[in-house]
Amino acid sequence: MEGAMKARLFNIGVIIWMALSLSTNVHATSQPAAESSKKVGILLVAFGTSSPEAQVSFAHIEKAVKRRYAGTPVRWAYTSHIIRKKLAARGQYLDSPATALAKMRDEQFTHVAVQSLHTIGGAEYHDLQTIVAAFESMGGFQRLVLGDPLMATQNDMQRTVDAVLEIIPSQRRSRDAVVLMGHGTHHPANAFYAALMFQLQLKDHHIYVGTVEGYPGIDLLVDLMHTNNIQKAWLLPFMSVAGDHARNDMAGDGDDSWKSILNRAGIQGIPVLKGTAEFDGFVNIWMDHIQDAMNRF
Repeated sequence: MEGAMKARLFNIGVIIWMALSLSTNVHATSQPAAESSKKVGILLVAFGTSSPEAQVSFAHIEKAVKRRYAGTPVRWAYTSHIIRKKLAARGQYLDSPATALAKMRDEQFTHVAVQSLHTIGGAEYHDLQTIVAAFESMGGFQRLVLGDPLMATQNDMQRTVDAVLEIIPSQRRSRDAVVLMGHGTHHPANAFYAALMFQLQLKDHHIYVGTVEGYPGIDLLVDLMHTNNIQKAWLLPFMSVAGDHARNDMAGDGDDSWKSILNRAGIQGIPVLKGTAEFDGFVNIWMDHIQDAMNRF
């Protein structure tokens, strides 16, 4: 863990140094923001996905953003270096947040809403905060505002509960479980997942929330389902896209997938491969965070 944290801090330092270098070039070639006319843009920032099938989620949220903010340019950035590297090997080039912001400054944007499409305010989100703060300290933009992730407040949590209840498969019977797979993190914000399960179970006793890389894990969920004599579980990704985690860790045929683990435990696992950004109930939360950011311009 200590080594991983040092590596993360080093990488953030490199990103900020690159941003500073890019900004220096920008200031040398661009008109100062205070002297230019107001130019508003939106930067959508996601962890990213290398799964072509999962891109439908990002296409859906981009369409919603462009519909509400017609005429406002929309840019994209992926926080995951691994995803960007995979895509680059295929000839698809996605910017990091630092590169995207440097380019937007070069295009003379003066006001930018940077909207996180992360689910919780974990490590990826805090890295993004650091990058946005670095650009703010450098100047150049008149206003740079970072929007909250999906769940940042109790109101967000309640709206997320309502959105989950809306996407339960119509074929689900009352004795079937609904299992949401989140990514999970060692960051303290991981507590949002357990809090979400608690609030969901106040509405429906057979909805469970687990994570791939945090708490609660699938083994605990299996124990809880056995206690409740669950025999069938609908598996839904609780991530913006149904990418590699959903298709492999949740729905894959490997021995360690959630579907396989449930089947060995005598619980039939039925995957539903749709990310949260495919559903308006979740997208509307992110959209309101964009509006909150825009209201601060």
